[in-house]
Amino acid sequence: MKTYHIDPDIRKAETLPGSFYHDAEVFEHMKDRIFASSWQWIGDKNCIALSNSAYPFNLLDGYMNEPMVLVRSGDDTLRCLSNVCTHRGNIIMHNPGSCKFLTCMYHGRRFNLDGTFVSMPEFSLTENFPRPCDDLHAFNLIEWGPFLFTSISPTFDFHQILSIMNERIGFLPLDEFIHKPNLGKDYLVNAHWALYCDNYLEGFHIPFVHQDLNSVLDYGQYTTELYDFCNVQIGYAKSGEECFTLPEGHPDYGKSIAAYYYWIFPNMMFNFYPWGLSINIVKPISIDKTKVSFITYVYDETKLHSGAGAMLDKVEREDEFVVENVFKGLKSRVYSTGRFSVNREQGTHQFHRLLAEFLKQNI
Repeated sequence: MKTYHIDPDIRKAETLPGSFYHDAEVFEHMKDRIFASSWQWIGDKNCIALSNSAYPFNLLDGYMNEPMVLVRSGDDTLRCLSNVCTHRGNIIMHNPGSCKFLTCMYHGRRFNLDGTFVSMPEFSLTENFPRPCDDLHAFNLIEWGPFLFTSISPTFDFHQILSIMNERIGFLPLDEFIHKPNLGKDYLVNAHWALYCDNYLEGFHIPFVHQDLNSVLDYGQYTTELYDFCNVQIGYAKSGEECFTLPEGHPDYGKSIAAYYYWIFPNMMFNFYPWGLSINIVKPISIDKTKVSFITYVYDETKLHSGAGAMLDKVEREDEFVVENVFKGLKSRVYSTGRFSVNREQGTHQFHRLLAEFLKQNI
């Protein structure tokens, strides 16, 4: 397994090498070393609103493919359980719906909605049965407003990240945000997933790539703040452009903030605008294909087509063009590594450091 080193001093650091983005072995190792040990957004509570119901899904379908099932028990407790029967590994639930038990159709093993084993035909002569391992595995589940997150084997505290985000966007009533599926979209990007994040994590390219976005943002004030396993890019509005109405006591009270762009390692973006929220989930498919899902939640529809949060599709297409061309360029036999802008690429430098550190983990 290759290892990488990114100097913690951005003034001295070099980027990950071009070969990193074309290494199939590294891409495969990322499943366990990066994605299994971090957190993923899995939807909102509306996908499982009723008591005594279940909602099966695959975590990062097409890449991780970990079978999971969200369950809401009779007392309205939400849980995220393994969707794999502890007898012979059969997938238990195939479709969402109401249920009082999770029952495997292969041999009839039954589980409570808290994952505990209930019964199994023809096992009366089996010794030392049932054992704790006959219960369904329970994954971590964290709720933030209406949003749900899980992890297979987390290595950092997600509550700390939510606390950081709440410092700035905690005044927004997330439970009142309305999901608008017609405004969401999936994009297929012909490039390595990490390149898409590289691009997102710096505002350096805005004046060169996004003319419309640059016309409403004050690029001179654009800032990035780093935290453990996450960061925020703060876009300031030019005079007369749409911005947040911030309450007194807010860290940015009195400033014209057009957008808060939160990134959470490794592949989640939460982009807050005066009209609401655009969640971007970057999903690896193969070493040269990435699906980027835009999920839209609207709070103030009157502001939907103005300011930094307008024309998101156009901005995305512009980003795709750049990212795909970089992916092609990184195959060059004469390119090795680049350097970071100290003022503008702090987020990308942080991302490269985290990738290098997580890939060194002993699994």
